[in-house]
Amino acid sequence: MAADAPPGGASGSSERLPMPSRNPIPLSASQEAQVRDVFYARVRRQCAEEIKAFADCALNHTFTVTFACRDQQRVMNACMKAHATPAEQDAAREEWFAGRLERQREREKKTRRKLEQEKFVREWWGMPEMDADKVKREMDKLQRGERVGGFASKDRKGLADGSGDKGSSS
Repeated sequence: MAADAPPGGASGSSERLPMPSRNPIPLSASQEAQVRDVFYARVRRQCAEEIKAFADCALNHTFTVTFACRDQQRVMNACMKAHATPAEQDAAREEWFAGRLERQREREKKTRRKLEQEKFVREWWGMPEMDADKVKREMDKLQRGERVGGFASKDRKGLADGSGDKGSSS
């Protein structure tokens, strides 16, 4: 299906995780902010010429920019409104999901580097080695994937069996 193809043409050599679902997945606030940043960057990329024309006009104006560059501003705003569509937001969300593996690799690399540096400092200054449990926790954290949509608590009872309300009195 052409609708399921990733935007921008996928290269066969790049490793990508599929978008989990066509339905919106609840993301954390910081993840939503990252999706929004991708969305804004995509819209700005599509309207780069109009933005550049407005910026060039505004370069030598101070408070008169709203009057002197009104035509360029209207063209720029019309372009941004035309490209800021729900379809473009969905494409930005898919692009964000496609970058999950890369973000995970960067996190792993950063954590390993942190552990190596801490080990070096401890050796250099003759400090005792790090607690094995702490190192194990850090390595376990690396193995966990990025949380998307949240995980159900193991001890929380579902709403289907009618016992999900913890505040009910007996």
